[in-house]
Amino acid sequence: MKLKSICFIGHRNVTLDEHKILKLSNILENMILKENYRVFLFGSRSNFNTICHKIVTNLMKKYPYIVRKCYTCSSEACIFEREREYFEVNYHKFINKNINLLGVEEEVHHKTKWIAGKASYIKRNQAMIIDSDFCVFYCDLKFQEKSGTQLAYKFAKSNNKKNSKCC
Repeated sequence: MKLKSICFIGHRNVTLDEHKILKLSNILENMILKENYRVFLFGSRSNFNTICHKIVTNLMKKYPYIVRKCYTCSSEACIFEREREYFEVNYHKFINKNINLLGVEEEVHHKTKWIAGKASYIKRNQAMIIDSDFCVFYCDLKFQEKSGTQLAYKFAKSNNKKNSKCC
């Protein structure tokens, strides 16, 4: 049986108040419990991704069987959870400042990762959407029509993905 998955896509610079974070956390927990979602797909370079990653990481304390996967562009890398503490300690020694890296259980090398070019994040988002059963978007309508998030949202709609648009 294929495990059901959720991807997260949103603008780089967003803030969510505690009420929205709690609401999103409750929605995701219900999806884990009632709809059997087990895999969570993340991109990078987005405050929204970071917020969602923290929510899912907190949910892993109650549901250790869920999995976080990172889809990266060719110029990006991810930190595996098993290596996260090691790198945080060493970066701290190097820059004399505490840092928190986002850990994942798996990095996905989608087929367009190495050939996508300048707009590789668009192809990365499309790969996440194709591989997911449900998409969660944070799209602020004041951003331009051709933002990466809005392009991804339109791609998800054109591929008949179940999705939730948070504005």
